[in-house]
Amino acid sequence: MNHSYKGKILISTPDISGDIFSRSVVLVIEHNESGAFGLILNKKNSQMSSKFKDFFDFKIEVYDGGPVENDKVFFIVKSDEKVTEIYTDINDEYYLTEDIERIINAVLANELDIHNIKIFSGYSGWAPNQLDSEVQRKMWTVVDVYNLDYTLPNDQTLWKSIMQNLGGEFLLWANSPEDISLN
Repeated sequence: MNHSYKGKILISTPDISGDIFSRSVVLVIEHNESGAFGLILNKKNSQMSSKFKDFFDFKIEVYDGGPVENDKVFFIVKSDEKVTEIYTDINDEYYLTEDIERIINAVLANELDIHNIKIFSGYSGWAPNQLDSEVQRKMWTVVDVYNLDYTLPNDQTLWKSIMQNLGGEFLLWANSPEDISLN
């Protein structure tokens, strides 16, 4: 492996349809010779969102991070200061943690603004060389996206917006129906 997609965004192509990755925007957290780990930024999980309402007195969105280990919860936190000792830096502005107890306590104690976190159920994972192979088969487009707030509530408009900004053939994909066989 001569390169890493760590910190980059994967945009699913219309070739991926009918599953969780259809029209997905994935942030790659780790990518090395052992495989890759990422989180889908734009797929809300209403079932998990209702479960988190038990912890908080307000509505909170939980996202499907991917199809692997849906019983695990991950948090992307936007903050210069870490509220937990268990974390992985994404960049200078964001970090990832699984420390559910510390994050919930920090929110309840007003140490962390709820708008500066995004909650995920499960993750997206790839075996060694699997992601590279999928990119070569054009299942994913790898994009450097700057100034994307990973904690913003996002839905399918994020996929379409990024596709439109890429222009060219991507503009055609952005305006294609979800089921490309209908095109």
